Amino acid sequence: MTDPVADMLTRIRNAQAVRKAEVLLPYSKFKFSIAEILKKEGFIEEVEKIENSIQGNIRITLKYVSNSLVIRGLKKISKPGRRIYIKKTEIRPIRNKQGIAIISSSAGLLTDKQASKKGVGGEFICEVW
Repeated sequence: MTDPVADMLTRIRNAQAVRKAEVLLPYSKFKFSIAEILKKEGFIEEVEKIENSIQGNIRITLKYVSNSLVIRGLKKISKPGRRIYIKKTEIRPIRNKQGIAIISSSAGLLTDKQASKKGVGGEFICEVW
């Protein structure tokens, strides 16, 4: 697998398409941090690390409000073949402030609002709305 974050977003998208309650992913600190941001921003219900003998898993409990999707869309921006970096002055609201951008900066993984508040730019990982 060349892009684990794209795989994570695709698994979430596919699970929501068939109305699954939860998604299991192979564990990595980066994917776990993205999932924690999604939880903090209210896009998913719960995220937890499940220990096993090899690598561990991440269990993401999806969130539905009155049987409709909370996550309307997920879009991977920076890809392994073409990294996209954004300056602090180029950060713009996503979908008229209905969504978030996740940015990997020197201060860690941040949402677009946090990055502009801290005055940092970085790699533009994905958009969620």
